[in-house]
Amino acid sequence: MPNHVYLIIEIDRLRIEHLSIKIKSLSSLIGAFKTTSSKIIHSIGFIDFAWKRSFHDHIIRHQKSYEDISNYIDANPDKWH
Repeated sequence: MPNHVYLIIEIDRLRIEHLSIKIKSLSSLIGAFKTTSSKIIHSIGFIDFAWKRSFHDHIIRHQKSYEDISNYIDANPDKWH
């Protein structure tokens, strides 16, 4: 839907175990995304833009679930009338 943002975020410590990077919580990542994007959106003139206060999350545990959710995200804009 045009008034929603869907993200699939993969957090995998094994991919960065050789680096000294601290993995932040999902709440911290979403907060940073909202803060940064809000600043950019406001700077281009959409002063009244505001994010909803919270967010909904779901842990994808299986490949089939990933495919279903990914397909839902891809098809969702076509359902907006």
